[in-house]
Amino acid sequence: MCGLLRVLLTVIGAILIIDCVTLMAVDKVNFGTVLPFLIGVVFVGHGLGAHSIAKNPLLRRIWYGLWLAFGLWLASFLLFVYSLQQQIAQGKQYLPPVAAIIVLGSGTVDGKPTPTLASRLDTAATLIEQQPQALIITSGGVGYEHTRSEADIMATYLQQAHDIPLDRIYQEGKSTSTEENLAYSQIILEQHGIDKEVPIAIVTSDFHTIRAAAIALHQGYTQPITLASPTPLSIRYNAWFREYFAFGSGWLLQEY
Repeated sequence: MCGLLRVLLTVIGAILIIDCVTLMAVDKVNFGTVLPFLIGVVFVGHGLGAHSIAKNPLLRRIWYGLWLAFGLWLASFLLFVYSLQQQIAQGKQYLPPVAAIIVLGSGTVDGKPTPTLASRLDTAATLIEQQPQALIITSGGVGYEHTRSEADIMATYLQQAHDIPLDRIYQEGKSTSTEENLAYSQIILEQHGIDKEVPIAIVTSDFHTIRAAAIALHQGYTQPITLASPTPLSIRYNAWFREYFAFGSGWLLQEY
């Protein structure tokens, strides 16, 4: 049984390492790739060196303590994933009429949306078609070494890919974070007489829905409705993993 467990840990660790190295090779260096990579290294190390650990009483106690800590962390992560799945499922239900649709930015490459951002925009386009009365806001500032704001690139994508007229889309082009996305979008809402207490749709990626809703509520949006777009499968689970730590970081920074 112990031998089978060591083999299983080695295989799981190797899969984690290969997955994370592949993502880091294309500049996906973040919590969602670095930490699973380190966990993979530990798993492989344990699988290959468990015999040496078993011989040393001190190392064995330390190792058991680390496994206990890992178990507690894993339980909290699984609880987060469960809550995330519930939030995603809620967003798939019928949406009531909304006064505005805010699409949160998620990065651009060579003047075009990343696959994650394109997914958000495609999801938003469906809602825009269903609710033509809603005010449309694309939200995202100018990235490092970029000349156009995300909001501008997002608006162009909606116009070119979904035939949504540019004059219907209001651009919030200063923000650099989710907190700023929602804060600066309030200015546009106020300019058009839209109160934060009415239903407002916030379109973001599935993994990001819990944090986006929490930030919106903290800023005074009383009826935020998060609409989840699917994350590309190649980065989906790493993104969920990274979001777990981002949620904790946001809580420490009192974003909600």
